[in-house]
Amino acid sequence: MTPVPGPARQGGEPAELATLRGWLRGAKIAAAPAARAAGQRATFQYLADRACAYGTAYVVSACTLRQALDGRLPTLRTALAFARGAGADEETARRLWAAADRAVHPPRRRPAPYVPGRFTTPAGLVRAMNAVRATAPEASLSALARTAGPGLSSSTLHRLLTGRQVPTTAQLTAFAAACDAGETATAALLAGHHRVVNGPPPPPFYPCAYAEEAEERRQRDEDARPWLAEPELDWYEQQRRDEEEADFQRWVRDVGAHLDELQDDEQAQHTGPHAGPGEGTGGVLAVRLRAARGQ
Repeated sequence: MTPVPGPARQGGEPAELATLRGWLRGAKIAAAPAARAAGQRATFQYLADRACAYGTAYVVSACTLRQALDGRLPTLRTALAFARGAGADEETARRLWAAADRAVHPPRRRPAPYVPGRFTTPAGLVRAMNAVRATAPEASLSALARTAGPGLSSSTLHRLLTGRQVPTTAQLTAFAAACDAGETATAALLAGHHRVVNGPPPPPFYPCAYAEEAEERRQRDEDARPWLAEPELDWYEQQRRDEEEADFQRWVRDVGAHLDELQDDEQAQHTGPHAGPGEGTGGVLAVRLRAARGQ
């Protein structure tokens, strides 16, 4: 027998919940003829006894079945036991319960995943990780630990998110995946982690600076040569000037050898094996090198 409609919707409750409650009440009324045929009345205890007879999956008390009609959302197990005890269709009960559950507990709207900016310190890494966690679908430590796998326990996550431990690359990757951070946020986290762990990059090397410094020192030496050659310098001063001159010439030779290697490398990489002399950056360095040597 088809259950009859139940009472009207109560104020403020979702229509889906009212529909489920009405369907359950109608199922109880529809079970009355079968109960009378068995010499009983269709009470909640009668429905509970019938449901329990079908196995442990349907064990429920009469009080629980009564509470299913008090305006609150019952559990799915209660709704199915109610339908089983009343002899109603369980698939219909399951479908109506799912609709009521979505109405009563709508899914939390997730904000857009957070993409960290540039950071270079451990404190910046901690702030970025906590900001990424705040936009995770399930942000609790236990939920993140379950999703991340055995490499990240709740206690480990707590240490990482409070700055008491710096994560490894594998741990940070698992954390980002557990937060459903996305490729862009994960890449930003890993790039910042690399900066924190490895420190700032070394200053760039500018070969031209060597040639320019050599030229400046050569010019200063040329300006000082008349003074260095003055006959009134005593033996000690002359020896000291000679040593300085020898040190300078040695430095120029070392710089020249280094720039010659750079010239060969740049010609092979950028201008090809058939490039002529003086082409590319290496040619510019060679000109400055000749100037530094006084040629």
